[in-house]
Amino acid sequence: MKIVRAKILGFCAGVRRAVLAAEKALEEHDGSEVFSLGPLIHNPVALEKLSSRNLKVISEDEISRLRGGETVIIRAHGVPPETENSIRNKGVNVVNATCPLVTKSQRTASDYAEKGYVIFFAGDKNHGEVIGIEGYARQGAEKSGKALNFILVKDVDELKSSIAELQAQNIISDGAKIILLSQTTFSISMFDSLQKELKRVFPEAEVVSSICPATYERQSSLVDLCSQVDGVIVIGGRNSANTNRLFNTARSLCAASVLIEKPEEIPAEFFSLETVGITAGASTPDDIIQAVEKLLLQQKDAS
Repeated sequence: MKIVRAKILGFCAGVRRAVLAAEKALEEHDGSEVFSLGPLIHNPVALEKLSSRNLKVISEDEISRLRGGETVIIRAHGVPPETENSIRNKGVNVVNATCPLVTKSQRTASDYAEKGYVIFFAGDKNHGEVIGIEGYARQGAEKSGKALNFILVKDVDELKSSIAELQAQNIISDGAKIILLSQTTFSISMFDSLQKELKRVFPEAEVVSSICPATYERQSSLVDLCSQVDGVIVIGGRNSANTNRLFNTARSLCAASVLIEKPEEIPAEFFSLETVGITAGASTPDDIIQAVEKLLLQQKDAS
């Protein structure tokens, strides 16, 4: 068996930064409680390891339970400004581990909302990053006293129906200030389709792509990988948006494709393939990738 890794895979800079921030907090605040507000990253295996070191997860509904003096880590996806304010008002030590690219997106959304733009946002409903960015857009609109028009869309059909609805309500028309923004892990090809459709209807609409370079690099590396192998293993959390997009790309290009969270989930048929490709989502630690590769090689040697 030959194992081929994608040229770019695993932890992105933002996720690595968040994990290192959590590890540092656990070391420096030994004996006091350390929480992450929501899951720090979207990888259950990595979260289990942090949990074993006593990192606890707290939800927004549980903020009122904080007594003061605890350490609370804001996860890589970020949170709405009102949520951060609620935490700080409890007198806790706040470690802001929001990915810098997400922070930039938060500011962009706030700025355009303050200027009264209709914001079409390409993203996943209920995703933490999207909820946080919408919160900043709301804050921007409130600063200027303008109505917030933040429309979340996941595909061209949703964009078309949203435009029709806004036009029927006289909220949007020719000459309106319109911008298209996106979640940092959104599909590159879908964002391009949304951009073309929006520009077709509103040629003057502005477009700011905030898709993380790491997302593009992983998707591009996977396309190249699929042409070299008999099967592809995508490693990452099943609740991770970017990991699921990698898996969807893999199975569209390679018949033998699987998404796993840990080595023991490797399907038996993969051990008989001549060439296996490995890629991993941006929240997948290096040691899990290495463990998957090690198990594949062990089975090869055993046979």
